[in-house]
Amino acid sequence: MMIVQATWNEQQTFRMIPIAESCPYVECIFDPSTKVFVIISKITKTTLHMLPRLDDNGDPSPLKSKRPNGRLVKEERKTIETFQEFYIEDFVAMEEIIKLFAINAKTFDYSQFLDAAKA
Repeated sequence: MMIVQATWNEQQTFRMIPIAESCPYVECIFDPSTKVFVIISKITKTTLHMLPRLDDNGDPSPLKSKRPNGRLVKEERKTIETFQEFYIEDFVAMEEIIKLFAINAKTFDYSQFLDAAKA
């Protein structure tokens, strides 16, 4: 994987992108607002999600009144395939994973983002 600078929720951060087909991860990203390193693997799982119900034109079907959860469109529960995600909160573990998988870990200054989040 290779570390690149990125923007996440209007904040500067870094992400790791795969550079070889054999990489076991789709993407890794550090979220500075939650101080979590998210790893998205190639392992898929079946999960249930509430998705907007679409009309014949492919547009979300509006509700007549707001639901208790604040939604304004009809929803339906669907089974979909999603990638398995891992959430790392320990800064030492984050650095170990980065050093293990990133080919440019020695030249990219990812610690500036980690240090800013620790402060």
